[in-house]
Amino acid sequence: MDLLCPLSTICRKNSSTAPWLSHVLHNNWRELRSAARKWKKSKLDIDLISYRTLLSKFSLDMTSAKTSFYKKNLETSAQDPRKLHNISSSLLNTPAPLSPSSLTTEDFATFYTEKIERICQTFTSPPTSSTSHSQHSTTPSLTQLSTVAAEEVLQIIRSCNPTTCPLDPIPSAMLQTISPDLLPFITTVINGSLTSGHVPTVFKKARVIPILKKPALDPSDISNYRPVSFLSFLSKILERVVCNQLSDYLMQNNLHDPNQSGFKSAHSTETALLAVTEKLHAARSAKLSSVLILLDLSAAFDTVNHKTLLSTLRSLGICGIAWEWFASYLDGRSYQVTWKGLTPAPRRLSTGVPQGSVLGPLLFSLYTHSLGKVISSHGFSYHCYADDTQLIFSFPPSDTTASARISACLVDISSWMTAHQLKLNPSKTELLVIPGDPSPAQDLAISLNNSMISPSATARNLGVTMDNQLSFSSHVTNVTRSYQAFALNITVSKLLANRNDLF
Repeated sequence: MDLLCPLSTICRKNSSTAPWLSHVLHNNWRELRSAARKWKKSKLDIDLISYRTLLSKFSLDMTSAKTSFYKKNLETSAQDPRKLHNISSSLLNTPAPLSPSSLTTEDFATFYTEKIERICQTFTSPPTSSTSHSQHSTTPSLTQLSTVAAEEVLQIIRSCNPTTCPLDPIPSAMLQTISPDLLPFITTVINGSLTSGHVPTVFKKARVIPILKKPALDPSDISNYRPVSFLSFLSKILERVVCNQLSDYLMQNNLHDPNQSGFKSAHSTETALLAVTEKLHAARSAKLSSVLILLDLSAAFDTVNHKTLLSTLRSLGICGIAWEWFASYLDGRSYQVTWKGLTPAPRRLSTGVPQGSVLGPLLFSLYTHSLGKVISSHGFSYHCYADDTQLIFSFPPSDTTASARISACLVDISSWMTAHQLKLNPSKTELLVIPGDPSPAQDLAISLNNSMISPSATARNLGVTMDNQLSFSSHVTNVTRSYQAFALNITVSKLLANRNDLF
């Protein structure tokens, strides 16, 4: 075969058909190209007029088709915030620039590994075991993960988003299609893992792809890249089975943090923002001033200490084979960086919960559950979305002890973070002071870990720009500016396309 039909490499043009292009538009496009070729060949005025007429009609039809396509998508996704976010991102985000050739896979792997090591080295004392959750005798324990029926596994497979990872032997969409034929084997693997308390090693591997955080950032600076982790599709199916059982156990025994909106049914960034803004509006209506503090953590998911996490799970009543499964899930994890088609040797992970996983966010929320008691002990209210923590403190405008109380709370939070090996980042922690109407604005400067946190006029919270008057005028301005920039890009692209067609 190599002699008669040798393998050859060709460069395939990676272009996808626009979803709004109908069969009619395709035919119109062929007629337009034919008219353009005819005019270029004949140079007659009548052919030019014909070409321009077809071009004008095609542009109007294309704009109408795009408008109808996105209008229909927005209407059908009105109740799904994730789909709405994806649609708006596809409209507003510009493509990332080409990556420089100077960065290699080893550069990224070394950078990510050393970053976590540097953060962990800042914690001088070993992590403390979790003692915040005392298991009561009346609280039932989760000692064994229940086996699942084949029908439940099939339902989970079909309901999952078919994201394909480089570790998957076949595309996830194809696996979903042929899953009824493979169902007995997949169910056996999943139930075998649940009953033995062991997670297969192949399910504990991840591929990390560096993605530029923002298109305008310098692509030659390695710190401007965000590591996006991909896990195999079958490992996510196993995690979904366990996540469903763990969530049911936490819900039945009221062990969820009521102020945590991350990755919880009927909760989202919208519900978290509504909860925070309602508290701020209520305080302002009561003539109270408020402080909103947005805590920032450095690589929060990657520095979770496994011993502390397992101790927290045990204190929540998770023991026996169930506890052994989570211990196996955390132990022996590894990752490989994929960059420009190259993949270096795998690197071991001794800390952290896997990002991009199904269980990772839930385990992180359990890991930080006891932080709420520290915050509440100072009279603060709070709300969390995954690793984003929002502190709210309302006080009379005449209160002269507000700064001291805020500083004392932040000191205890910092101590808790250090004890749990989480790195609080004072330089990115934001402070917003909302004065009580009609009291004047207060200038509060807070000290945290030898750094000063000064109030700002605006702060970005879960994708929304909040201001100290709760008017959201800054957010509206930013969104309007983004849409104007998008419209300008479309206009320029259309003019360039028309120019290329004419000349």
